[in-house]
Amino acid sequence: MRNQIPTSTFVCVILLALFLFNTYAVGAQVAPGAKDAQTAAAPAMDQMPTEDPALKRNDNAEFEDEFGFPEDELPVSPVRVADPLEPLNRVIFQVNDRLYFWLLKPVAQGYKFVIPTDFRLIFRNFFSNVLTPVRLVNCILQGKMKNAGTEVARFFVNSTIGILGFGDPGKQMFNMDISDEDLGQTLGRWGIGNGFYIVWPVIGSSTIRESVGFFGDLWVNPIGYLEPAAAAVGVGFYRRFNDLSFRIGEYEAIKEAALEPYSAVRNGYIQFRKTLVER
Repeated sequence: MRNQIPTSTFVCVILLALFLFNTYAVGAQVAPGAKDAQTAAAPAMDQMPTEDPALKRNDNAEFEDEFGFPEDELPVSPVRVADPLEPLNRVIFQVNDRLYFWLLKPVAQGYKFVIPTDFRLIFRNFFSNVLTPVRLVNCILQGKMKNAGTEVARFFVNSTIGILGFGDPGKQMFNMDISDEDLGQTLGRWGIGNGFYIVWPVIGSSTIRESVGFFGDLWVNPIGYLEPAAAAVGVGFYRRFNDLSFRIGEYEAIKEAALEPYSAVRNGYIQFRKTLVER
């Protein structure tokens, strides 16, 4: 990722996208079957596998992404988000599903078998420390100055005592938790609606707002400025892949517990993001 696009152009694109698509978030109806799918998805939260000791040793909310829903925080009332691209979204969902079971999961299982948990945890700590600017900027944009101060303190402690972030003494010694803030949450806190639901190849579940947030965060993500471009892509992929090795089984649990996996994943993701915005 290169910062070659003028900042003014980037801002204009964001504002135009939000202006065009935010109306979908106002008065949109829950897609047919959403209530049943939501009910079906709920048991999956209690079935998430916890056999990996690293999940207990480093219980950071940062690493819960589209399939890492918090167990006790799902709101009861459904979130109203339109899904006008549902036919296309379902096709991409199926492609992502096959990609996970045919490629990503087998490779991640082999990686997990070969690389000890302690080493994978060290890599995860390092990337968490590198991504401090993303969390810090969004804490400031949301007015969460205490959390911003914690992020600065964590970065200093982990970069020094933790040896460039490979360790996490900020959490282990000083009980400083990760803030887990991103631009999608920031836009939500500013009152900007989801827009409509969209499934991206490989990336998975998102909305117009969350997509703008995802790509916007790349501008303050240090990994995106690595040279050459292939290095940035490779490091970013490895970060996600290493994280996946800690979460093998979560997606399967959702599919097995859901009457209709697409709707379950969609509604679970929307409600999870709503919870993050409102906390």
